[in-house]
Amino acid sequence: MEPTSPSVEPGAPAAFEPPAARSWRFSRHVAGTALLVAVGSEHGVAVPALLGGTGLGPRDLADPQREVTAEQELRVVRNLLAAAPEVTGARVGAAYHASTFGPLGFALLSSPTLGEAANLALRFIDLSFTFTIPSARREQDEVVVAVDDRGVPEDVRQFLVERDLTAIWTVLREICGSGAGPADGWGGSGTSFRFASRWLDHPLPQANTHACALAEALCRDLVSPRRGRHGITEQVRILVAQHLERGAPMADVAAGLGLSERSLRRRLAEAQTSYRVVLDDVRSGIADQLLAEGLLLDDVARRLGYAEASSLVVAHRRWTGRTPRQA
Repeated sequence: MEPTSPSVEPGAPAAFEPPAARSWRFSRHVAGTALLVAVGSEHGVAVPALLGGTGLGPRDLADPQREVTAEQELRVVRNLLAAAPEVTGARVGAAYHASTFGPLGFALLSSPTLGEAANLALRFIDLSFTFTIPSARREQDEVVVAVDDRGVPEDVRQFLVERDLTAIWTVLREICGSGAGPADGWGGSGTSFRFASRWLDHPLPQANTHACALAEALCRDLVSPRRGRHGITEQVRILVAQHLERGAPMADVAAGLGLSERSLRRRLAEAQTSYRVVLDDVRSGIADQLLAEGLLLDDVARRLGYAEASSLVVAHRRWTGRTPRQA
């Protein structure tokens, strides 16, 4: 039986925002990949088997700053299904929590109402792990949440529809708190679920205007640079960061993208950049973070793939006009 509708003044959105992304090919935090690996491990699949062909290792899964490409996460999905076909998308989707989504999850939890949280999620959908792009619409006294599975590879489509819809439903229920919220969820078939539109007015138990504004600002800071980059540039940037301690050889990054070095150079030139420019951009950004954390120059140099600290000093002067100690 559905819980009694909360008694609040109507303030739900008359219309939902369109999703910020139209394709699943956006970069994503490693937390989604780590969750897939955790479920696979519970079913007896070894971590190296789950990460096979991704270029990722256990250290990447534990790195709070690590990003992965959509293709890397998709490879883990395929590895999981090959090794443990009994694992369903619903099983994986139910393992998601608001906290899995980092700042986006915090913004959802602290939103004033469920309707406002829904629009915020659509506004920053490229901070999620979805492959089937969701949307929401009103139909009389109901809200229909649907996912678009067009363009999703056929061999993993059903799994990802199940995973993504179950994850949406699970987080929706979680942010409502204490078992509140719509009573009926997705039944396991089709590409949508419904709930009574009156729940859009439901005040969330952890609502906090200031916290929500701060979390939304963090989300904006995260997505703004990504959205401003050309697709190939973003993919290269992510793989460079993953290979940085080994110097991020161009051959390794190109191989990770299924390209030859020549093809990668051409693709980057078409995006009006170069491998050296992307490598320097990644290194300078990470250097700023590590130096701000107070790491020794030798440790920073090693993390950036330099053999010695003097190379970092020279590079830092080239990037900024200052030595690391003057920064």
